[in-house]
Amino acid sequence: MKSKHLLFTLCVTSLALSGCANKYVEPDQYSGFLKNYSALKEAESPSGAPVMRWIDPSVNVGKFNSVYIESSQFYPKPQATDKIPDTTLQGITRYYNQSLQNEFAKELPLAKGPGPGVLIVRPAITAVSASTKGLRPYEVIPIALIAAGVSTATGIRDQDTSLSTEAAFIDSDSGKVVAQVVRKGAGSDLENSDQVMTAKDAKAVLDGWAIDMAKSFEQLKTKK
Repeated sequence: MKSKHLLFTLCVTSLALSGCANKYVEPDQYSGFLKNYSALKEAESPSGAPVMRWIDPSVNVGKFNSVYIESSQFYPKPQATDKIPDTTLQGITRYYNQSLQNEFAKELPLAKGPGPGVLIVRPAITAVSASTKGLRPYEVIPIALIAAGVSTATGIRDQDTSLSTEAAFIDSDSGKVVAQVVRKGAGSDLENSDQVMTAKDAKAVLDGWAIDMAKSFEQLKTKK
């Protein structure tokens, strides 16, 4: 009887984890940060990661002589908790800003604001649930998301951290959106439910996103 129960538990766990492993952000998990999601298509980032992306086929990337990185934000705005304090949330957005600036500075000079010939990068961090219930972005605190009923009931895995980003790329001259991207990534696992998440648990994901965004621009510039 116990073996049957264990088998059932493992099957449920397997299904739950396979659902979490979906490569793309599902449409019902879009945050609403972007103005239009209808043109997004499945694509592959320069590093080989799956993304949902749209690039205006008529965009003239050669016109951009500098890039302005708007301050990243959480969308929807989360409430800090004991597990995810304000210091962690602030640290994550600060690090994302710096990483984007570091990578795009390799392609274009950084601008201090919008202006002629400026490409605006408008990034946000949104939530993707790693729980068995598939919560919508506005129902969970972004970043540290518990695999409900898996870590506590089976002990098979630690708590997951999961992030998603949505970013718009805007022609400062016209105000027109010329590209959009939506993607997810896994941060460092937390050892247990008592561990407080810190910004460093998300650094690898944020760096990967920033590198891919800048390289995507480089590739587009080369093709044009």
